[in-house]
Amino acid sequence: MRDYLKFYINGEWVDPVTPRTLEVQNPATEESYARISLGSKADVDKAVAAAKAAFPAFAATTKEYRAGLLDKIIAVYQNRLGDMASAVSEEMGAPLWLAQAAQAPSGLGHLMQAANYLRTFEFEERRGKHLIRKEPIGVCGFITPWNWPQNQIACKVAPALAAGCTMVLKPSEIAPIDAIIFAEIMHEAGVPKGVFNLVNGDGPGVGAALSAHPDVDMMSFTGSTRAGVLVAQAAAPTVKRVAQELGGKSANIVLEDADLQKAVKAGVMQMMTNTGQSCNAPSRMFVPRAKNEEAKAIAKAAAEAVKVQDPKTAEKGAIGPVVSEAQWNKIQGLIRQGIEEGATLVTGGLGRPDGLNRGYYVKPTVFADVRNDMTIAVEEIFGPVLCMIPYDTEEQAIAMANDTVYGLSGYVQGEQEHAQKVARQLRTGMVHINGAGSDQTMPFGGFKQSGNGREWGVEGIHEFLETKSVFGFATA
Repeated sequence: MRDYLKFYINGEWVDPVTPRTLEVQNPATEESYARISLGSKADVDKAVAAAKAAFPAFAATTKEYRAGLLDKIIAVYQNRLGDMASAVSEEMGAPLWLAQAAQAPSGLGHLMQAANYLRTFEFEERRGKHLIRKEPIGVCGFITPWNWPQNQIACKVAPALAAGCTMVLKPSEIAPIDAIIFAEIMHEAGVPKGVFNLVNGDGPGVGAALSAHPDVDMMSFTGSTRAGVLVAQAAAPTVKRVAQELGGKSANIVLEDADLQKAVKAGVMQMMTNTGQSCNAPSRMFVPRAKNEEAKAIAKAAAEAVKVQDPKTAEKGAIGPVVSEAQWNKIQGLIRQGIEEGATLVTGGLGRPDGLNRGYYVKPTVFADVRNDMTIAVEEIFGPVLCMIPYDTEEQAIAMANDTVYGLSGYVQGEQEHAQKVARQLRTGMVHINGAGSDQTMPFGGFKQSGNGREWGVEGIHEFLETKSVFGFATA
């Protein structure tokens, strides 16, 4: 059992005010392998006080200084890339190949983008005799999830540093070890005391105290819509800014003129990546009714080709377990509901895959003949489960795609100009056309109950800035 019992506050590793521990479990083995401390309001108070004290000096630094600091963080991160990938794989079950190829490097990418944008970022703009200044918002509280842990930590921390903010991070208690490595990276890179602080804990003990704290100027939260509402409610009395990246139930519209084999197979593979534990996963596939049976056969073959393997030895393209017993039980319950509500189980279903008797593994599952009002089409499953929904007209497909409380991402497959036309009609913060992947230079975020604000790209820096108008700045 490895112990990670200290918090990183004001440039030092310190003990919690009140000792309380939690065991961290490896979802592939169901065994605990590490212990962390769970913080309290008292620990949050210490961390916020450190961030508040550090803010005036850090906010006054030049953009050249902060870009150089990001460069130092990048260099140390590169040296710790292997450690980061191993930690992510062990704590949340990502296959090592995925942790090495995407999970760990995604954090590095956001740091690089922030440094790049910062060097040409204009914090002041003249408008006639007046001046518009962009100034750091202040002390920021970050609550990050377990599914893409480094991606979500870095896409908050990097632009906040670029803007000149100070911060307190509460990572997911389910996957906290990568965040501890991140704090070690920040320390080794020479981030000034109090600028970055880490307090481990759960939502009620740390998240709520951070969200409600009167000295926190902004909360940035990534997680479920339910938890996001709680963060916003706790933040409301102090009228702090709240940025949220929440749930999704993203539609993947396969148009009549799409290459059906290519589109359906790609849609299945995108859904299964990271064991379906991505908020922007294309979980609802809309297919023309006349091609429904053919699409089912393609999806069945594609899903059955997905291998479920131990994260340590998984071959490229294979998936690992879901993150926890609670998540496994939730997914099993939703699969059961899909069967009971009359959807056609094309492949997969209840229980673990053959040969895997330990670990929170889920069968790659495809449902077809799903109605858009079925539970599995409405609720975010967050596992390797695809819902295929037939449509009669393109207008109907677009209407059903938009008929959800979520609006994070969308996918369209078909002839390019046709797909562009449909993409414009989707009420989502992002749309992927014909398999185009995400790009860290582009803003990431959603409409409706998928959140507010944008991360990634230069827009990510703007999220951490206030706008000041200085009238009469110049006399001529």
